[in-house]
Amino acid sequence: MKLALSYAGFLFVAGSLLLAVVWGFLLRYVPDNSQGLLGISPNRYLLVHTFAPAAAVAMAFLLVFGLVGGWLLAGRMLAPLTRITQAARTAGKGSLSHRIRMEGRQDEFRELSDAFDSMLEQLESHVAEQQRFAANASHELRTPLAISRTLLDLARQDPAQDRAEIIERLHTVNTRAIDLTEALLLLSRGERGTFTRESVDLSLLAEEAAETLLPLAEQRRITLDVTGTTAVTSGSAELLLRMVTNLVQNAIVHNLPADGTVTVHTEMYGDTSVLRVENTGRPLPPELLPTLTEPFRRGTDRVRTDEHAGVGLGLAIVHSIVRAHDGTLGLAPRPTGGLVVTVRLPAG
Repeated sequence: MKLALSYAGFLFVAGSLLLAVVWGFLLRYVPDNSQGLLGISPNRYLLVHTFAPAAAVAMAFLLVFGLVGGWLLAGRMLAPLTRITQAARTAGKGSLSHRIRMEGRQDEFRELSDAFDSMLEQLESHVAEQQRFAANASHELRTPLAISRTLLDLARQDPAQDRAEIIERLHTVNTRAIDLTEALLLLSRGERGTFTRESVDLSLLAEEAAETLLPLAEQRRITLDVTGTTAVTSGSAELLLRMVTNLVQNAIVHNLPADGTVTVHTEMYGDTSVLRVENTGRPLPPELLPTLTEPFRRGTDRVRTDEHAGVGLGLAIVHSIVRAHDGTLGLAPRPTGGLVVTVRLPAG
């Protein structure tokens, strides 16, 4: 309605200006009263009384024509916007699978429609991922709690049971539950991106992580090497240290059979800080790589000690931290077996 009134008003003003020009510049040169050779000649009085009714009819026609034409034109032009509005209402009711898929020429409405479809696709994927994550987290947390309850029931029903063994098993189960809870909190923190940024050297973090995990590597007879140069980025030192630690730990525990190697390399490449963690191991099928960063997904069978039982969130936490720091995470299988993980972060 606003567009139709605007079109009609613009057309009415344009007609009024045209009539004003005719009135001001044409009639001023017509004499008030003059006689020609035949005794009849146009004069201002005659033209005014003849022109005024015709001008009024023309203006009324322009007004009606502007309203009708403006209404039809606005309706035709805004039809795509109506489809986008309906899609937005459908999405607001919780249905994210609907797509506009507007056809036709590439104009502003087509760009808006494509952007809206892309947003819906990302939202649907994000919601599905969150629902899957919540279901997996509930399942993973329910398992240690159920085991703890079973052990407590066993101790209560059979006092002759070895209490030291039950306490040790409860300690192991509770440790796993605590590790899982802390991992979930860390994953949530990384996805929110709520942290203070500071200058961080990835090479120092790599050395610290390697020093921490060296006993685990020696226990599994894994050679752990840290190479490269300074690689400075901007971010949370705590989260980035957890990222490097998770990558190195995954590289160690996935290194089967024993007597393998893990190499941690850092370098600056232009305006990008690069961290690369490479390990030997069993060959990985390429179709498995995209699933490794999903929560609670484990790429291969792991041979672990009790103190390093994983919760299936290692690479998911890494992926979350990398995204929160505006970086990229790349996974590539080694031709001879194992995995190469490359993290690229903006230089600090």
